[in-house]
Amino acid sequence: MKALFVRRSGAGYLLTGLLLLSATTLALEVNTRLLEPLRVRLASLLIPIFVLAEAPYLAGGGLGDVVATREMLLERNAAQAEEILALSRMAQQYESLKSENDRLRALLGSRARVTSRVLVAELIGVTPHPETRQIIIDKGSEHGILPDAPVIDAHGLFGRVIEVGAYTSRVLLVTDASHAVPVQLNRTGVRSIAAGTGEPFLLELENVPITTDVREGDLVETSGLGGGFPSGFPVGRVVSVRIESTAAFAIVGVTPLAQLDRARHLLILLDAPPELPANGLPETQSASAPEGNTP
Repeated sequence: MKALFVRRSGAGYLLTGLLLLSATTLALEVNTRLLEPLRVRLASLLIPIFVLAEAPYLAGGGLGDVVATREMLLERNAAQAEEILALSRMAQQYESLKSENDRLRALLGSRARVTSRVLVAELIGVTPHPETRQIIIDKGSEHGILPDAPVIDAHGLFGRVIEVGAYTSRVLLVTDASHAVPVQLNRTGVRSIAAGTGEPFLLELENVPITTDVREGDLVETSGLGGGFPSGFPVGRVVSVRIESTAAFAIVGVTPLAQLDRARHLLILLDAPPELPANGLPETQSASAPEGNTP
């Protein structure tokens, strides 16, 4: 038995209609501009749909960029921190080298004023005994240093060598209580002896009559008398002149010009005049001198 009514599918007619519509729309798009306003309006209406469809991809890519950027920034910050530390260390070394260079330049300026042979030495130790003012330098007999050689820095007389080893030497500072050097006042030429007091930054002029013309600020320099120290080297400046009513001699305080507490590089005078003995004659002349008219 056949059905009286048969429902046929309209998919074929719909497909045909869509194909005809597409062909017609394509023909109009290619040959005319009638559909351009419609296309623009449809594009505007579909923008929200595009945004919503693209949002998950944009969010994922943005989050990945944020994570990647944060990791990159952390790595860069760590690298910059290490670089800053390295630069800081270099800057500190630069300051140290600059200071050392300035000291060496000043020392070379002193060397230019010295006519005798000199040797540059570096301080490598300080004698810890509280009652002595001594240092140790890195030059000894192997470098030509002899006992009693004068030692200066860029500013003035520093001391003299008292003990010589093969590669090191011991230097007695001008402020040591056992140190003394013949001096004169640069302004007047008055001679005296500058003796150490044992204090770090004080010398005293011995046997200065109360009538002597000496003032605060006077420059004290080596006189060259007695040998041992060449003449003309700055020793210090007068900082005090005290006269007691019952004393025959003034108490004259002198502060040394040498930087005794900070100098690192020193000059050793290798051919300074030898120190004369008590009779004032060189050893060879004293040995050859006649004994006198003794019977």
